[in-house]
Amino acid sequence: QVQLVESGGGSVQPGGSLRLSCAASGSIFSIDAMDWYRQAPGKQRESVATISSGGSAVYPDSVKGRFTISRDNAKNTVYLQMNSLKAEDTAVYYCHAWIQDTRTRWSAYWGQGTQVTVSS
Repeated sequence: QVQLVESGGGSVQPGGSLRLSCAASGSIFSIDAMDWYRQAPGKQRESVATISSGGSAVYPDSVKGRFTISRDNAKNTVYLQMNSLKAEDTAVYYCHAWIQDTRTRWSAYWGQGTQVTVSS
C-alpha cells in the first residue's frame, strides 16, 4: 500500500509564506505527475499546481507567480512554496500523485490534507 503524508500547513498573516511537503511511501515502483489541490469551505476542490515527472510545472492564474511546486524524486516528495499569501488562499491543501504501485498498475493517491489559514 502507498501513503502520502503532508506537512507544513498552519496559520499566517496576509503577505506571508508557507511551505508544504508531501512524502510518498510504501510499495512504489514509479511516480508520474504530482499535484497540489485545495478545497475551501463550500467550494469545489481545485488544482493549484502540477509537476510532471520531468519537472515541468503548471499553475492556474490565481496562484501563478506566488506558488512554486517542486519535487525530489529521490525522496518521493513534492513541495509547494506559497508566497504573498492572501485570505482567499485559506483552504485545506491536498497532495495527489499517480503512482505505479505494482508492476502493471497505476493508481491515484491522495494525502490526508493540511489546513492553511491566512488571516490578520
